[in-house]
Amino acid sequence: MASLFTPLTIRGLTIKNRITVSPMCMYSSRDGFVNDWHLVHLGSRAVGGAGLIITEATAVSPEGRITPDDLGIWSDEHLPGLKRITSFLAEHGAVAGIQLAHAGRKASTYTSWKGSGVVPEVEGGWQTVAPSAVPFHAGQPEPAALDQAGIDKVIADFRVATLRALAAGFQVVELHAAHGYLLHEFLSPLSNARTDSYGGSFENRCRLLLQIVDVTRAEWPAEYPLFVRISATDWTEGGWTTEDSIALARLLKERGVDLIDCSTGGNVPTAAIPVGPGYQVEFAERVRKEADILTGAVGIITTAQQAESIVASGQADLVLLAREMLRDPNFPLHAAQELGVDVEWPVQYARAKRHK
Repeated sequence: MASLFTPLTIRGLTIKNRITVSPMCMYSSRDGFVNDWHLVHLGSRAVGGAGLIITEATAVSPEGRITPDDLGIWSDEHLPGLKRITSFLAEHGAVAGIQLAHAGRKASTYTSWKGSGVVPEVEGGWQTVAPSAVPFHAGQPEPAALDQAGIDKVIADFRVATLRALAAGFQVVELHAAHGYLLHEFLSPLSNARTDSYGGSFENRCRLLLQIVDVTRAEWPAEYPLFVRISATDWTEGGWTTEDSIALARLLKERGVDLIDCSTGGNVPTAAIPVGPGYQVEFAERVRKEADILTGAVGIITTAQQAESIVASGQADLVLLAREMLRDPNFPLHAAQELGVDVEWPVQYARAKRHK
């Protein structure tokens, strides 16, 4: 049995293989609701054999959306559509995960194929918020620096979103603290210039994320895993570092986080990032070894052999695929064939299974 197809048990949940569909924004919602696009997009990856499927960044509040077209979970009215998806994923052997997110200063932007830059309020945009009144791009409107009441609302929004995720049938929650969105903005000194208890020292900059982890873990069943996605480095002098990520991972483990999803970058538009095959895997490996916690590896993972090597060598416990899963929804089924592993295909597709 290839390592890639070895089941992984975390708490009371077993994932049938190590292939995860990484959260990928579809920008295809209206008022945060799922529709047939989401059902087909996510459902086809379950049919294609993925062990864990994590929804796109799902906003915990309307102002937490990256664009007006983002998925949301700020209302009970969102739940029936989400339940339809989680039920389908479970029926086809995949664990349903959800990434809970708040875009912070990177909110209220146009979907890429509709325009660029910030959406003005007259076109449905909104006032963005952040730890400090520092825009992501020079010349953009300043975000409003969150006061204590605003911070308390963010924490409450994540707590209620966790309860809704459970009601919708999800079994994994991932908190989005990467890519320059709100929780990452608090972590990084490049975006956090506060002088109160949420800024300055490493401990203070981690405070909001840790508070959200605490309320999420308190509401999330003990038998279900909790993930956190981080940007393991800002790739910029004076920013968040890999050493910071390792220290944070240790704190997160103490608070009941089960896996760190290790991405990088996104908080500074001018960062020089050496993108290439597996360019972020080293961060998952370091966090896994030095913080003694499960990790997920992401970043230009495109072949069965590459994914197998990452898991087999102990660099990460899961591989999260994004663009390759867009190119090939059946990547897990094809990877099993390449690695000589006999996995069950959907009965509807059995006649297409090649036997060697």
